[in-house]
Amino acid sequence: MLLGSGELGKEFVISVKRYGHYVIAVDRYANAPAMQVADEFEVIDMLNGSELDRLTAKHKPDIIVPEIEAIRTEKFYDYEKQGIQIVPSARAANFTMNRKAIRDLASKELKVRTANYRFAKTLEEFKSGIEEVGIPCVVKPLMSSSGKGQSVVKSIEDIEKSWKYAIEGSRGDVKEAIIEQFINFHTEITLLTVTQKSGVTLFCPALGHRQERGDYMESWQPVPISDKQLKEAQHIADKVTRALTGCGIWGVEFFLTENEVYFSELSPRPHDTGMVTMAGTQNLNEFELHARAVLGYPIPEITLERAGASAVILAEKESSDYPQYSGIEDALTEKKTEIRIFGKPTTRKYRRMGVALVNDSLGTDVTLLREKAKNIAAKIKVN
Repeated sequence: MLLGSGELGKEFVISVKRYGHYVIAVDRYANAPAMQVADEFEVIDMLNGSELDRLTAKHKPDIIVPEIEAIRTEKFYDYEKQGIQIVPSARAANFTMNRKAIRDLASKELKVRTANYRFAKTLEEFKSGIEEVGIPCVVKPLMSSSGKGQSVVKSIEDIEKSWKYAIEGSRGDVKEAIIEQFINFHTEITLLTVTQKSGVTLFCPALGHRQERGDYMESWQPVPISDKQLKEAQHIADKVTRALTGCGIWGVEFFLTENEVYFSELSPRPHDTGMVTMAGTQNLNEFELHARAVLGYPIPEITLERAGASAVILAEKESSDYPQYSGIEDALTEKKTEIRIFGKPTTRKYRRMGVALVNDSLGTDVTLLREKAKNIAAKIKVN
């Protein structure tokens, strides 16, 4: 049973269906992307614990796979006791769906290097936290997705506006914000980390990504990184995922400065920036890796096969009409190019509706591939 049925869930469903498994896709709205390829679907508010109990009793799933944050995750402990496999684990789902829990685990318990941070439940606490962390600083809701509610406070005049935006962008019923020291990084990377039932942890080649409004805009693989920083990032990712326990793929984000590696965030599931792996950059893409790890199937190795880049296709305005797309024919005239339209039934401004994927041989200038991916994405219009 898949809880959350967006574009990442859709690709995961396709991967597990190829191994012959039966999938129930769940989300808060009908005709979500993963529902279109699942065996059954259900529409509920996943923050409603009694509704989760009802669906679990009805379908009796062997495995529950969370794909979003807005879930009553404390219920997972009960399901785990019933013998249901929670992906990656009930502990991991509860810690990582909340920025406070995961940041405190990393910084205070595991002593991993992070940006200085404070939490705030009121405007007064928010102002005090900013004074302690300093300006500029990054503000995020404690629970959110796709960059909603995230902003940078650059001056005192930004404070109240940033607080209001963070609370309005909060997902679920948690109304709290995290204030983070602004790290002057040169690269932001995702290290896709695969934990297996065998106990062996594997790492995908690091990939770079760029965000706007706190949301992923483009990603590329490989990314230039020193052996020293790569080993440090792998050590941190292994340390945090082992502490959280469970099997599956994790998107572990880091900031790279000239000499330091800072742990940023972690998602216990396929990562949006990891969609670049659908360009054929690896022998197995992130969804195939997640499927194998979740199902307990072996993964002998992860290899980099070619260079690639991805760029998102965004909606420009809100509409409840089913979207249509133009420019696909023009986009596909380019060699070594592919697109994925996610099949979302409605649009809103900046909503991610698809992704452009490009690849080339190893050694290709990734900067050129990034430009190509952005140009391909720009050709496709959401109408």
